[in-house]
Amino acid sequence: MHGSLLTMTARTEAISSDFPDGVLLVDKPIGPTSHDIVHRIRRNFKIPKVGHGGTLDPMASGLLIILLGKATKISDRFLASDKTYEGTMTLGQTTDTLDAMGEVTSTHDFAHVTAEDIQGEMQKRRGDSMQTPPMASAVKVDGVPLYKHARKGKTVERKPRLIHVYRFELLSYTPPHAEFVLLCTKGTYVRVLSADIGEALGCGAHLTRLRRTRSGKLDIQNALAFHEIMELSRPALAQRVIPMQEFL
Repeated sequence: MHGSLLTMTARTEAISSDFPDGVLLVDKPIGPTSHDIVHRIRRNFKIPKVGHGGTLDPMASGLLIILLGKATKISDRFLASDKTYEGTMTLGQTTDTLDAMGEVTSTHDFAHVTAEDIQGEMQKRRGDSMQTPPMASAVKVDGVPLYKHARKGKTVERKPRLIHVYRFELLSYTPPHAEFVLLCTKGTYVRVLSADIGEALGCGAHLTRLRRTRSGKLDIQNALAFHEIMELSRPALAQRVIPMQEFL
């Protein structure tokens, strides 16, 4: 048994040593979790250490930073980066998760709302503010993720967090859908911003689309679609890896 373990360890080290440590930029599709992407890359390409530099909800798409090998040790550098999103909020409905993944909890008239009204509320949210994480989130309270409490119908006390919004701009408004671009600090819940704006406008709103386009200096234009990544050979994937040294 001892010999078998040594052999397995040697094989793992051999697999790990022939693949570069670094960063892979993935264009995540809607549906899988960030953990799903990490797991499939690790398994498909036989890379022992794989992590990510910032979670995207299953409903969200866009830039997911995948960390390979020793690069998993510098995840904080990416987690702390400012993020840019493009998204859509839908007016007139609220949901229990504040986004399209939840159940509709109320419906309201939005005919009185103008594009100027929406842009005005977005402008009010620029700068520093305190934001309370939603119940349907992975934030832990007493070691338990909030979403697990939410599934049991429980609401627990949550501590507000400081966030900063650099840019919040309405791109278009085709009632009831308002498309926007947002540049903000880490830990900002876009669905909370959407719900808050809906409440301020007196019609309710929820987030129906979210796409991350930038994280720090890294841009979605340099990412490869996840399904294309999974079709690469191991050597071809290695060519897509940004060396870890570029981030030190």
